[in-house]
Amino acid sequence: MTTALDGRALARLREAVHGEIVLPGDADYDEARKVYNAMHDRRPALVVRAADVADVIAGVNFARDRELLLAVRGGGHSIPGHGTCDRGLVLDLGRLRGIRVDPETHRARAEGGCTWAGLDHAGHAFGLAVTGGVVSSTGIAGLTLGGGLGHLNRRYGLACDSLVSADVVLADGTFTTCSDDRAPDLMWALRGGGGNFGVVTSFEYQLHPVDSVFGGPTFYPPEADVMRAYRELIAEHDENLGVLLAVLLGPQVPFLPKQWHGRPLIAVITCWTGPLQDDERIRARLGELGPVLGQFMDRIPYPVINTLFDEQLPPGLHHYWKGHFSRRLTDGAIDVHLRFGETLPSPESVTMVFPVDGACHVQGPKDTAFAYRDANFATALGPSFPNGADREANIAWTRAYSAALEPHSEEGGYVNFMDVDDQHRVRINYRHNYDRLVEVKRRYDPANLFRLNHNIAP
Repeated sequence: MTTALDGRALARLREAVHGEIVLPGDADYDEARKVYNAMHDRRPALVVRAADVADVIAGVNFARDRELLLAVRGGGHSIPGHGTCDRGLVLDLGRLRGIRVDPETHRARAEGGCTWAGLDHAGHAFGLAVTGGVVSSTGIAGLTLGGGLGHLNRRYGLACDSLVSADVVLADGTFTTCSDDRAPDLMWALRGGGGNFGVVTSFEYQLHPVDSVFGGPTFYPPEADVMRAYRELIAEHDENLGVLLAVLLGPQVPFLPKQWHGRPLIAVITCWTGPLQDDERIRARLGELGPVLGQFMDRIPYPVINTLFDEQLPPGLHHYWKGHFSRRLTDGAIDVHLRFGETLPSPESVTMVFPVDGACHVQGPKDTAFAYRDANFATALGPSFPNGADREANIAWTRAYSAALEPHSEEGGYVNFMDVDDQHRVRINYRHNYDRLVEVKRRYDPANLFRLNHNIAP
């Protein structure tokens, strides 16, 4: 691999880029190379902070022509650290944050550096929203390209199910817009296939009518009966009810008694998009899951529901994650969650169980690259910790937890919950769609320029 950056080449790149080029030794280099997950402390040869699509094209061409490792950074939340690299080029889309909402068609065009906080805010002005993650600083790009889980899964499907077109800079430096009618193979691959096929500079979403929601957390003791009751709640209730289950240590919030602060708990985070007159019925139903230790539920603007984990998971923590799909939340899986919940390694650590039934099952298993349309739950094992010295202990804990869940899970997992050592699971994660994804990869990126991802090798 060639990594020499001669003065002439850099001068030509500066002429081609309207944004900023940051090099080692520059005053803001350390800030420019920083990513959300502090576990990845890498030193790129240069960072291109793109100001527009032309800058993206220039960055892609520069990396390809000089055989530089290319890392594409949207929101920077990649847990495996795919938004940074050593001795390569980081193409930072963080300044591409333009959003335009069309209130007549209920569509939004959002640039590749947008976060869910920005898109939620823009849509909310019109009473519209799309499924997006549970931490508002997460980038729309990585989450959508991996499928896209969030509070609105059961009602409106995955984020990628609402993706109707995308602007993409390809490996050869050309620009294309894909949709179901134009480059449909590329469009199919972007709906869950990750960042394997190009740099998506803007996403067009079909938005949905969501204004206020009845939502917030309810805390319960760490008892198997609570999780079994949660399982029954999912099975019986309509798609207006989003309910994310979390195993975590009790947070220091005023609506949770102090004796439960720092102790293992179960939380159910509710997002009810149904009628206002049913709010109290939903509250009462949550009270039937088990002894309620604390609760904060109210009518809130939809964007607020995506900020509930922001304070617990700020930038700068260390993260190591694993993910699993399952058709059932079995008694055996419940036992595993409770056993490992007793030894959660830090206050920031949380296990999340997302229901992926309802509208997530409207698409068939081959209709998009996201293959696990027959799963009903997606589980994220997410130890997060402030001290890098705790790295090995957290990794060992997570791997043991993941291994204990395997008998109760499908073979694959959600790509956005996979870590850097999960490359061997890529084929399983895409199942019957993997060979088709390889063909799309060969067409659009035959030299595998875009390989800093959960890579589909051509």
